[in-house]
Amino acid sequence: MDERSLLLLGMLKSQSQHGYQINEFIEKNLSRVINMKRSTAYTLLDRLCEQGYVEQRTEQEGHRPVRKVYTLTEAGEQKFNELLREILEQADPMTSPFDVGLMFLDHISHEELRAALQLHLQRTHQQIVVYEATPAHGFGKGVDIAMRHRLALLKAELSWLQETLQQLPS
Repeated sequence: MDERSLLLLGMLKSQSQHGYQINEFIEKNLSRVINMKRSTAYTLLDRLCEQGYVEQRTEQEGHRPVRKVYTLTEAGEQKFNELLREILEQADPMTSPFDVGLMFLDHISHEELRAALQLHLQRTHQQIVVYEATPAHGFGKGVDIAMRHRLALLKAELSWLQETLQQLPS
């Protein structure tokens, strides 16, 4: 189990939802925090059902197609609480493909390195602008805290990039 399972269980904690509803919320509201494709969400929901953490029922309104509705079970509520504590307590090292690239920067010219880091800096700045423009969530404090955490990490990255670019030979 990982943060994606925690997310799905947490979303079902507040109310039963159909798969499309869950995926739309993730795509529109949480894509900056987590990268989860629709197929992954459905696969995880099926797995959570198999494990007894989520119940699935079908529902049809009028002439609309039949859809699956997911509901958190009591075991799912317990698993959510367990996963939440585990994830909040973790101090896993952050891993990044960027760090792997940095290990081999001696294999490109200073000009290429400077250009790549400059582009990285611009893209990081663009992400910061987006996060700073994101309105407060308004329902509980958790989402806003997660956004502030992500913003702090991006600002630290921006600062590191600026320092590194200053230290590189011209």
